[in-house]
Amino acid sequence: MRALRDFIADGQALSRHRPWPRAVVGRDVWERAIVLLQEERATLLALWGERDAVHLALADDTPPLILSFACEGGRYPSVGQRHAPAIRLERALHDLTGIVPEGLADMRPWLDHGRWPVRHPLGERQRGRALPPYAFLANEGESLHQIPVGPVHAGIIEPGHFRFTASGETVVRLEQRLGYTHKGVEALMAGRSLGGAARLAGRVSGDSTVSYAYAFARAVEAALDIEVPPRAVWLRALMAELERLANHFGDIGAICNDAAFALLHAQCGLLREHVLRAADACFGHRLMMDRVVPGGVAADLAPEGGQAIGGLLTHVRRHFPELIELYDNTASLQDRTAGTGVLCAELARRFGAGGYVGRASGRGVDARRRPGYPPYDRLAFDVPVRNEGDVDARVWIRIREVEQSVALVEQLLHGLPAGPIRGAAPAAAGEVREGAALVEGFRGDVFAWVRVAADGRVERCHLRDPSWFQWPLLEAAIEGNIVADFPLCNKSFNCSYSGHDL
Repeated sequence: MRALRDFIADGQALSRHRPWPRAVVGRDVWERAIVLLQEERATLLALWGERDAVHLALADDTPPLILSFACEGGRYPSVGQRHAPAIRLERALHDLTGIVPEGLADMRPWLDHGRWPVRHPLGERQRGRALPPYAFLANEGESLHQIPVGPVHAGIIEPGHFRFTASGETVVRLEQRLGYTHKGVEALMAGRSLGGAARLAGRVSGDSTVSYAYAFARAVEAALDIEVPPRAVWLRALMAELERLANHFGDIGAICNDAAFALLHAQCGLLREHVLRAADACFGHRLMMDRVVPGGVAADLAPEGGQAIGGLLTHVRRHFPELIELYDNTASLQDRTAGTGVLCAELARRFGAGGYVGRASGRGVDARRRPGYPPYDRLAFDVPVRNEGDVDARVWIRIREVEQSVALVEQLLHGLPAGPIRGAAPAAAGEVREGAALVEGFRGDVFAWVRVAADGRVERCHLRDPSWFQWPLLEAAIEGNIVADFPLCNKSFNCSYSGHDL
């Protein structure tokens, strides 16, 4: 545990970074950090870069920290070479900045499909160019065939390509190709006002708009020492729990639908609709988009909001247990979900999987608890954990989290303090400031890092979706299952395309 703290002492610590330390380190310290990840004595939170440096966010049982490495000659020692969860991050980093990870075997483009007007938009920009066809991994063995799926799918879902190698109906390997929803968010952030950047953060992944805006706002507030009024702190948590409820209801129903049980899909869809209508009644927007802003919130709880939430809680408590019983006692449904798409605890731990993916495989990590943030330190809730690691376990984690969120919403509503909902508008600090934050979204921890320029505008911002560490685990979970079970496994993970592709 002391090893991470020692890294800061061995580097050049930057006092302007809050609330966690950041230090510029040399090659020897960077290599020691890689060994720590390799030995699973620390967890990779994020890896990103800019024109002449790369940054590595790590965590263990102490608060997180960030190490930075100055890339002389546009190169740095690869983390992914020895720690697999960093591979896709480094491929994306190379696409965006042009900085080369020394020793990384897989240097195929990840986000860049050869259709950008410029290459390396966050580094030394070059004219965009067409790229050769993507080189999927080779297949060797008798009786193997490939099944390409996507990027365009039959349903109204985001685009992603899945290349199955199968022996008969059994999946031998799945290889993903993503990046189709890349929007250039990090380049668009540069030079934006804090308000404009907050709006953009809330659109990285629309189903997690509260979580992203929340993480961005907390990072800005840490950087600029902004105090958020207590009422705004509690309102933010209320919005976050409503967002969690809506998404979990939607997921539970969609998983059952992929197992051909449409009744639960319809009933859970109704519950989700009740949550969205309550959110609209409370904050004037069904998804609560643009409601969390640096310094507080943009909308107070409407006068009829308390009544709307009270009605929602009553409705959920009356009808949700019946749906749980139906799920648990339907043999045909259990036959599809139990034992399907198993993710072992070792991989969940190695990849630092959060949310229902990690908790269904024994990893009980929750950013609301560690590193923690208010008002959750004053609220009573459990973090459900299961060890089976299958589709059924991921459904049950969602079910238990629904129960916990219902209790949290009630606590938040009853304990909501009076007072203003937004502090003084963030002012230019006259110097460069940096901040970071972790917020628990419905998929897991959302990471935000921001550098605010002396004039109060965003100089650089990095936002990391939990799906970065969950998408590769889906490849592992589907191996040995039949092709027909992929939609079920995929929905039980429900990774974000948009949040991943930035």
